[in-house]
Amino acid sequence: MFDTVYKQYYRGLCAFASQYVAESECEEIVQDVMMWVWENHTLLNPEMSLKSLLFTMVKNRCLNNITHNQIKQQVREKLYDKFKDQFEDPDFYLEGELIALVTKAIRELPEDYRLAFELNRFHHLTYNEIADRTGVSPKTIAYRICQSLKILRTELKDYMPLLLWLLYK
Repeated sequence: MFDTVYKQYYRGLCAFASQYVAESECEEIVQDVMMWVWENHTLLNPEMSLKSLLFTMVKNRCLNNITHNQIKQQVREKLYDKFKDQFEDPDFYLEGELIALVTKAIRELPEDYRLAFELNRFHHLTYNEIADRTGVSPKTIAYRICQSLKILRTELKDYMPLLLWLLYK
């Protein structure tokens, strides 16, 4: 059964994904979606259109990937703006380390928390706007963002003074 689904949809899903992300990322996204379907096939409603589910999941993963790449770029730009004079100093290695740490910490947030956090902090959406997009209450969004900040503070505690200095310089 799964073999048939994989063979039937794989190429089409990759072609669809290529409309959103680079071809090098398409296969990984489609494979992740297929793996999720395989692992969670017992949860799927048999009356639901598998084709619609697969294409929707691929589209959402592509959009998440785009958002993630935009966030990485914004972090790089903010760090560059803060340290552009020091980047020419050969002893300065902080940018790469901080970008990696912040990006990793955000990426490791639970998906719902990460989405709410990114939409609020990087796309400047209000709690109500995020709630409308995600189909949950604004209070849930507030809770997710609050929890995200707690997790990030814990993960980045050793770098907090430097990060605060960067943000408020």
